[in-house]
Amino acid sequence: MKHAPILLMAIIVGTLFAGGESTFAQGAKGGTPQVTPMKSARDLISKQPPAVINKELANVINPDNSHVLVSLSKQRAYLMTGEQIYIDTPISSGKRAGMTPAGSFKITEKDKDHRSATYGNFLDKGGRVVRAGISMKVDSAPSGTHYEGAPMRWFCRFNGDIGMHIGILPGYPASHGCVRLPAEIAPLIYEKVKIGTPVVIREE
Repeated sequence: MKHAPILLMAIIVGTLFAGGESTFAQGAKGGTPQVTPMKSARDLISKQPPAVINKELANVINPDNSHVLVSLSKQRAYLMTGEQIYIDTPISSGKRAGMTPAGSFKITEKDKDHRSATYGNFLDKGGRVVRAGISMKVDSAPSGTHYEGAPMRWFCRFNGDIGMHIGILPGYPASHGCVRLPAEIAPLIYEKVKIGTPVVIREE
């Protein structure tokens, strides 16, 4: 019976291969089981429908008749003239409730090459990143370093430190409060708004 442990182990392994249908798949000819590839994190992140542009309104909408509507629950922003939608785009808003507050605002600043005054990196004298993803609200610069704000291109400020700008859209709210826009959409919105353009943020 000295071979009993080996026999028992063979039975256990065989059972695992036979029952693990979600993990293993039989080979084409019923031979050696093959491992089914796991889904990547990117595949598990929800996919937002792409932006839609109504090209018929391109020559109608302008900074004097445009307004912006943002839906936090839908994670969409709409650049509109009257009740007509010129751009319907995915966004990423504040990662916690209230970080992108609901309400009625107006654009107070436009800066196509804006950098954050709060979030960014600490760099050494040679411009190399020493600490990344820092917040000036809580982090102190290591000796010999200086602060460089995170790029927020095509920035349109509408509420204190909060505005719209190019950013990463992972498929869910992920910002520090700003409304992140796709790289191909932010310049189009920037072009069609002005200081004073209404911006409405809704929870629904």
